[in-house]
Amino acid sequence: MYVKKPMAIEKKSMEIIEEVMGDTYFSEEEKLIVKRMIHTTGDFDYRKIAVFQNDFLNTAVEGIKAGGTIFTDTKMVAAGINKTALAKTSCQLKYFIDDKKVVELSKTLGTTRSACAIDAAVSEGIDMFVIGNAPTAIFRLLELIDEGKVNPKFVVGVPVGFVGAAESKESLRKYAIPSISTVGTKGGSNVAASIMNAILYMVVGR
Repeated sequence: MYVKKPMAIEKKSMEIIEEVMGDTYFSEEEKLIVKRMIHTTGDFDYRKIAVFQNDFLNTAVEGIKAGGTIFTDTKMVAAGINKTALAKTSCQLKYFIDDKKVVELSKTLGTTRSACAIDAAVSEGIDMFVIGNAPTAIFRLLELIDEGKVNPKFVVGVPVGFVGAAESKESLRKYAIPSISTVGTKGGSNVAASIMNAILYMVVGR
């Protein structure tokens, strides 16, 4: 069946996803997020590997309603978040990956810009984190939590890759902070953005 209209395509896609997902242990609201992760990637594994912890969804919804700055680890995550929906909130996005101070600090310390970007975000009082690419960003965030320098409202932690990605997410799940993560190597900037979009649609509508 050839469907032309964008919203009709999305509606049909979600119907197919719903049918394949069947019964799950997710709440209805959590299911909306997982469905959008699957819709973005075409990968039904997300129904098995998405992990919600410590009342993530309610906390994220309330955090967005309250407003503030949301950290993203890449420009790609920021680019994928629906700006029309975001504009209906009191939130803004910020990434530091190209910040001159971050670039210089990463060279000085011999670490990744993503890790240094977390320090920059925390220094500005940011407490909402969306990480889709860099395991080192999660590891650094957890170090700063241990040091008492930040208490995140919520963390979207879905970095992708074969070096540190699975381990960083496993470490994140050991913390009593509201988070969503994926088990294993899968994830990515598009997945992180899809999660945020699903939450934004809950807050402001589609």
